[in-house]
Amino acid sequence: MIYENNNCLYLRNGNELLEVRPWGDNSFRVRSTKYPKFTGRDNALTENVSDTTAQVVVNEQNHTGEITNGNLIAKIDVYKNLSFYKSNGDLLLQGFQRNRIDDMSAGVDTEKVNHFNSALNIDSREFKPIPGGDFELKVRFEAQQDEKLFGMGQYQQDFLDLKNSRLELAHRNSQASVPFLISNKGYGMLWNNPAIGDVDFAKNVTEWHALSTKEMDYWITCGDKPSDIEEQYANVAGKVPMMPDYAMGYWQCKLRYRTQDELLKVAREFKARDLPISVIVIDYFHWPKSGEYTFDKEYWPNPQEMIDELHDMGIRLMVSVWPTVDEDSSHYKEMQEKGYLVQTERGAPITMNFLGNNGFVDFTNPNAQNYLWKLLKKNYSDQGVDLFWLDEAEPEYTVYDFDNYRYYEGSNLQIGNTYPVGYSKSIYDGQKSEGKTQIINLVRCAWAGSQKYGALVWSGDIDSSFQSLRNQLAIGLNMGIAGIPWWTTDIGGFHGGVDDDESFRELVTRWFEFATFCPVMRMHGDREPHTQPLSNVGGGKMPSGGETEPWAYGEQVYQIMKKYMQLRENLQDYIKVQMGNAHEKGTPVIRPMFYDFNQDKNAWNVEDQFMFGDSILVAPVLHEAESSRSVYLPSGSSWIDVNRETEFNGGQTINVETPLEQIPLYIRKDAKVSLKQAFDVLK
Repeated sequence: MIYENNNCLYLRNGNELLEVRPWGDNSFRVRSTKYPKFTGRDNALTENVSDTTAQVVVNEQNHTGEITNGNLIAKIDVYKNLSFYKSNGDLLLQGFQRNRIDDMSAGVDTEKVNHFNSALNIDSREFKPIPGGDFELKVRFEAQQDEKLFGMGQYQQDFLDLKNSRLELAHRNSQASVPFLISNKGYGMLWNNPAIGDVDFAKNVTEWHALSTKEMDYWITCGDKPSDIEEQYANVAGKVPMMPDYAMGYWQCKLRYRTQDELLKVAREFKARDLPISVIVIDYFHWPKSGEYTFDKEYWPNPQEMIDELHDMGIRLMVSVWPTVDEDSSHYKEMQEKGYLVQTERGAPITMNFLGNNGFVDFTNPNAQNYLWKLLKKNYSDQGVDLFWLDEAEPEYTVYDFDNYRYYEGSNLQIGNTYPVGYSKSIYDGQKSEGKTQIINLVRCAWAGSQKYGALVWSGDIDSSFQSLRNQLAIGLNMGIAGIPWWTTDIGGFHGGVDDDESFRELVTRWFEFATFCPVMRMHGDREPHTQPLSNVGGGKMPSGGETEPWAYGEQVYQIMKKYMQLRENLQDYIKVQMGNAHEKGTPVIRPMFYDFNQDKNAWNVEDQFMFGDSILVAPVLHEAESSRSVYLPSGSSWIDVNRETEFNGGQTINVETPLEQIPLYIRKDAKVSLKQAFDVLK
């Protein structure tokens, strides 16, 4: 039976209840359950939305119904299948259903009958009972052969269009599942279910799969432009805070500054060389033991004095925090007894083995969030630490047996993907309670909604290779489309770089040029060769990688990096405008060409260049020893080559030389602000 109630459209089919509810502009939230009522979980849909009066029509026999919210229409037919249309009649998304149709009464569409009347017996919504538990869920939609799909978060692959790919809906080190996508057909969809699973954007069917869940939950919207869709999503899932001015500059990091003296020596050298630097970072195992959440005083004897000197130099300090708590640490017993740690379904309650047996803080537990923040406030924030590096945020289990972990809010299989949201939220809420407003913290993972808690996501422990660089370009663009506008990467990659190797010097230079036009420009890496540990106790047990500072790669590379660091400084006013757009509207800071030029069909096919804000086109050099590359200049604008001061008409592909010191850069001739002078430093 199909019926209307309280401005919503419902389907009652046996013990299944399906609801289509208006949820924001031109949007619906769609839920289905076989329990008596919905769970009441918001998941990523945390923002208050104004009440919308929809138009609901149900036929006399209650066999068909439709609901209209702005430009989006949802229809349920006699076959109990759900489809979505734009108000102009264009089909956006349709359930995939192949089963026998016995009821040929009201509302029958002969064409649909011929298509869906099948002996395959496949439903668009499949709730498969788990013995003694809840349901395994599969939700299927018709595949559209000419469709392109973008977003979905961070997967280590070098293509932008996700059509015909399969993605795991789970987090790992260097993988962040953020299940929001935009289609070139004019719709956006959020899989609003934090369960572990997968999605298959196959040629013959699109199938979303949750291994264990209590209900189906997704959100769908439509728009004439990608920006319409992105902004409507940001209105329901949240937007980043306004990025603080200092965070728009250059960040210096390495694995790892081992002592207070090492860190200050590097900071002083930056100032002596007159190099721009905004943030410097203290990496992991500056603590005596995981779970102590404090400086090891053997190597960091006076943090307050160190931070005061950094602040006098105009440098902010970021400190690494891990969610691991060693079983021999002073807080482990209390946290375990109070239920503040992630539990195991089988075996000992140890979730990570790294320099000791560790548990993970359970960030789905509000009390655990408050407990940790009090430690961070006392030992870091009160001493002047400006921002935090929230590492291990997936979390990185020693063994990714997702079915073996249980949280305060439920099993990992059902709600595990929300873990990094709670991690970011706990630190964000703590800083906000101290009066901070422009909050930013580096975090290694995210899910839908992380952005509203100041999450700057980086792409994890990636390798040092041109293939990895190509992966990062696709990742950064898809993260922006997925609603995470603050994103960064380890310049040069994390694993494998050797400072005096000429091949690596080429790679790190090309990466540095690319990073100049990322939302945050941040150097990091575990360079070779390593140093020996300082001792066999406390924070001294960990070795350190080689140098990552700009002067570590030879004079030629240093001079190139120096120019691009200054260029980043010159672009501060422009970057601030882009960060304002991200804060106010959810606009990605870096985005694919189609975002700004959706009317240009060719722009939808370009995957190796991007827009940095609304006026700068960046075409990074992505292959070793690449002396030239092609660049597509989209129609709708003329373009100025900033390296050569030549003008080109849009709507054409050109070939450009790429000497080591140059990354192809183009400014829209009709840019809203003058940018030419900022690039003079490259000459």
